[in-house]
Amino acid sequence: MSIDINSDLGEAFGPYVIADDEALMGVITSANVACGYHAGDPVVMDRTIRLAKEHGVDLGAHIGYPDRMGFGRRHIQMELSELEKHVLYQLGALDGLARPAGHRITHMNPHGALGNLACADRAVADALVRATRDFDPDIALLVLTGTQLEFAARDAGMRTVNLFLADRAYTIDGQLASRSVPGAVIKDEASVYARVTRLLNDGTVLTIDGQILSVEVQSILVHSDTPHSLEVARGIRQAIGAAGSAVRAISAHQAGS
Repeated sequence: MSIDINSDLGEAFGPYVIADDEALMGVITSANVACGYHAGDPVVMDRTIRLAKEHGVDLGAHIGYPDRMGFGRRHIQMELSELEKHVLYQLGALDGLARPAGHRITHMNPHGALGNLACADRAVADALVRATRDFDPDIALLVLTGTQLEFAARDAGMRTVNLFLADRAYTIDGQLASRSVPGAVIKDEASVYARVTRLLNDGTVLTIDGQILSVEVQSILVHSDTPHSLEVARGIRQAIGAAGSAVRAISAHQAGS
């Protein structure tokens, strides 16, 4: 089995720096780049794209609500047709900067409140899938196991990559536990490694209330704004190797599947 390691990058804005993107590029295999809505700007996007290209890292679009003040973690009510246009706009922005850099978009990963809603609401999931397919049907969608986004993408014939968030707690229905719930964000490095090791060994994870949830995994996410994210990413690489799996990017995994 091969596993991709991805991270949400390019989330700086102007002189404001969120994470050490360059250092993380040396450890991960796929990058989800903010497209200027919840974070990022054209200069930051261009720099991140070129870093990904330089390090041989896959390029993904990290699509979110237009909510810089809330970092894309607040829901914005909009019609589904309007939402599709916002998704297309962000894909186009990233693609427009990627082409001169000689890179291409391999995957899309919805961010924050939009991603959470797409996991639970089939109509929203369908809108994201339609927009992505209309832009480029070869773009893969990163999905959580058993969610509406996974079902919508597969029903539309889109390629999916099952994602596991190493530092986020889950509920028994496969959704992420709300950040407002104590323990929803896992900051202890040893706990993160233990979760990854368990998942790779038996395909399960303990939910926030102690139940056992089966989870498919092809890619593991490291949040770049998590404390010690670089060390966490390195530890996850070691855990993957210890479990007898190889670390490979999304595009390489698809090519070999």
